[in-house]
Amino acid sequence: MTEFAKYVLYFIIGGTLVSVSTYLGSHGKGFVAALASTLPVISGVTFILIYLNAGDSPTVSFAKNMIWLSPPWFIYVGTMIALVPKFGFWPAYGLALLLYAVGVGVTRLFIQ
Repeated sequence: MTEFAKYVLYFIIGGTLVSVSTYLGSHGKGFVAALASTLPVISGVTFILIYLNAGDSPTVSFAKNMIWLSPPWFIYVGTMIALVPKFGFWPAYGLALLLYAVGVGVTRLFIQ
């Protein structure tokens, strides 16, 4: 399989997972959509693909960095929960992304 074909396949896998979550969520199945989005499917596929392409060390590095990025992700999700009802989707989403980016920046400074 060519390098380009591999990345096209990765794109299709990721797009399928996002589409399934979106479909479920837009049909009032929020819990199932959240479950589909947070199942370790995307990270699991990513683990497999990193391992197949690069081996043990990059796979472990990916896993360690996922743990470090969990606190900013919780801030992102918490901001959405708290602010969407008060300010609407777009302002809450913009602030959530900003807080996530700041959290990632602080985390990056902390782990270096």
